[in-house]
Amino acid sequence: MSTTFFMPSLNLMGEGCIQEAVNYIQSQGFKQGLIVSDAVLNQIGVVKNFTDLLDTANIASVVFDKAQPNPTVSNVNDGLALLQQNSCDFVVSLGGGSPHDCAKGIALVASNGGEIADYEGVDQSAKPQLPLIAVNTTAGTASEMTRFAIITDEKRHVKMAIVDKHTTPVLSVNDPSLMIGMPKSLTAATGMDALTHAVEAYVSTAATPITDAVAIKAIELIQAYLPTAVSDGENIEAREKMAYAQFMAGMAFNNASLGYVHAMAHQLGGFYDLPHGVCNAVLLPHVQRYNAQVAPERLSHIAAAMGVDTLGLSAQEGANAAIVAIEKLSQTVGIPAGLTELNVNVEDIPVLADNALKDVCGLTNPKQASHEEICQIFQAAM
Repeated sequence: MSTTFFMPSLNLMGEGCIQEAVNYIQSQGFKQGLIVSDAVLNQIGVVKNFTDLLDTANIASVVFDKAQPNPTVSNVNDGLALLQQNSCDFVVSLGGGSPHDCAKGIALVASNGGEIADYEGVDQSAKPQLPLIAVNTTAGTASEMTRFAIITDEKRHVKMAIVDKHTTPVLSVNDPSLMIGMPKSLTAATGMDALTHAVEAYVSTAATPITDAVAIKAIELIQAYLPTAVSDGENIEAREKMAYAQFMAGMAFNNASLGYVHAMAHQLGGFYDLPHGVCNAVLLPHVQRYNAQVAPERLSHIAAAMGVDTLGLSAQEGANAAIVAIEKLSQTVGIPAGLTELNVNVEDIPVLADNALKDVCGLTNPKQASHEEICQIFQAAM
């Protein structure tokens, strides 16, 4: 069976590489950029620092800072209108997963027309998006280098999963100096999001030796450096190692896809407007307990990557140890213990399960679930 490996053709890593990104933009002859970010990053000066670099390189730009934590169809439409009004020929996403996903939606519709909902699903577009340079300020989502974009349809209260090779940025930028100011709670949530990406990619039915290698290394780095990144946000080594970890986790899931953790978390985010990384972290051990029925060996490998001595353990014992290790790390970095703390209502679980089973991310879960089983996983996570 043949496989295809997706990622940006150019990826900048390391402290100070933001200047190299500006040099790249200048080298491409781009004239007018739309900077997609959020209000907080604009208020604290991160956006201005970047636009100042563009100004120095004589590159014009206009800022759209309305990307919400769960970017919406309206965000995409408003950003697209600003892009068209200013005749922008490229887009920069500056921030975490929300600005990146919002920018992908804007850039995709700018090239292909129609509405962003037209592109829900897998490879629904005909043409590449407008050139997108994705500058990351968090260590978790890996949206700066993937072909995934998650956009909330406010009318349906559903997160649309757009998986499309044409949403891959032309350049990804991971400068850990931009991540220093990230709050502890965001560091924890995005770090657990990265762990979820790596775990789901490793147990995915579409896993390959390439995705296995980067997933396991990502898990090792997250286990080793996430607690320090959360407790000491100024630690540049921990920030850089987490930047590498989330990038490798992105390489893994961008090609092996995901599973029921994401399929279910998308529904929680769309229904209740909850933070994606937190939802993933809460659901991760419960979904893997379900997956242990068919993938205990793979989960045992994950336990070893998380520092568990698996010598002498059976595959099932190793899988159980992996779940315990995930729960311990989640607790260490301050993730809520269950969905009840996030004000999820038990009465909504049947609808959440309905929508989760329609999410494309669930297609590569190692064990396909019934509606009743998805409901049971939600209930266990309460």
